[in-house]
Amino acid sequence: MAYRPFSLIPTITDNLFSDRFDRMDRLFSRLTGDAPLSDTPSYNLIQRDDTHYELTVSVPGFKESELDIAVQNTQLTISGKRETSDDDAQIKWLHRGIAQSAFTLSFSLSNRIKVGSANLSNGLLRLNLEYEIPEEEKPQRIAISSSGSEGNVLEHKQQ
Repeated sequence: MAYRPFSLIPTITDNLFSDRFDRMDRLFSRLTGDAPLSDTPSYNLIQRDDTHYELTVSVPGFKESELDIAVQNTQLTISGKRETSDDDAQIKWLHRGIAQSAFTLSFSLSNRIKVGSANLSNGLLRLNLEYEIPEEEKPQRIAISSSGSEGNVLEHKQQ
């Protein structure tokens, strides 16, 4: 575990060197027009089974009212914009390491992927995704017939 001293008075090195990569990222982002990587929340995508997935986005400090999830055609967009209050103007920041700036994440989904539900808990936004397979594309079991009789479909069975 890395040890970092804590001080209520920032030192020169804290100001000059601690966020140099963030500053470089912001500089290149201004040149290219892309959003800085540091402004984009991190996320995980896991597969629960053959048809169910979970997308987890890290959104510390955001409330449900500050987040928006939209699906248009095959584009999933998750955005967050912090609501400002009168108390925010009176705060004197000595160090601000938890970014709560506005963000937008976009994902291209297949036509068959549907967003089932969303849940916000402990700074993590979880979306349940389902991959819908049409009946005609599901594997089918075919009966084996004897003496030249035709085989019949017995049942649909997912694998």
